[in-house]
Amino acid sequence: MRASEPHVMFLHAHPDDESSKGAGTMARYAKEGYRVSVLTFTDGGQGEILNPAMADEPDVLENLVEVRKGELAEALRLLGVTDHFDIGFPDSGYVKDFDGDGSVLTDDCFYNVPMADVLERVVPIIRRTRPQVLVTYDERGGYPHPDHIRTHTATMAAWRAAADPSFMPEAGPAWRASKVYYQMTFTYRRLTMLQAECEVRGIESPFREWIDGWDTSRAERITTSIDVSEYVGLRGQALRAHRTQVDPTGNWFKVPDDLVAEIYPWEDFRLAHSEVATDKPEDDLFAGLSVTRP
Repeated sequence: MRASEPHVMFLHAHPDDESSKGAGTMARYAKEGYRVSVLTFTDGGQGEILNPAMADEPDVLENLVEVRKGELAEALRLLGVTDHFDIGFPDSGYVKDFDGDGSVLTDDCFYNVPMADVLERVVPIIRRTRPQVLVTYDERGGYPHPDHIRTHTATMAAWRAAADPSFMPEAGPAWRASKVYYQMTFTYRRLTMLQAECEVRGIESPFREWIDGWDTSRAERITTSIDVSEYVGLRGQALRAHRTQVDPTGNWFKVPDDLVAEIYPWEDFRLAHSEVATDKPEDDLFAGLSVTRP
């Protein structure tokens, strides 16, 4: 691949994260002819079965890793993403109010895997595929799940290591992605705007309790908003493809797609690092880059 060809890589913790965080942006760029790839760090083996229709299927529990691989493949197909890198570290599992104490987790889980082992798998992929843009979670992981926090630290370490010619020279020429973004999926601005419209229309939503407990002292620092109004429905289809992980009749699917597309048709990101100057706010993850656009 020539360096001028645009490629954005989304780095996620589990199968299903790609469909709940930035899926509309991936679908839009894929439809427009950009190269879009997804790297999944864990096997998702600790995921809970949240779909009541599948709760009594013993084969699903016994083969959850393989089932989730199939769900992910279908979600990526729907989004038009053809490049997927399955790193496959063991899922660390969710720990409520996780404070960074890895001793409460298994020794071999992703959170506790030595960073050298992570870089050995990820750096060659970055150097070989040469994404100009990386998208991952912020320092808190978006929310404090061990694997999301680890995804942040692993992504940032791999970004730096891939650019260092003295690190793993056998993995190919050094490559530095020009921009790194953090997902800003569930923002106060987005949730309050959707909640207000749900109240006007008399629609039950999952946002009220969440908003009431929000820490408004934390600045959100959105720098980039991508219009995904044409892909809101597709985003929902991709999330439903993860049949074990979502309840298709639950509150998250009670807010109509047309309402979302009308009131908040954007997916938000924060530009964390950039090698190029851009004007903010941005409406394109490739803003400021010299790439051959499709």
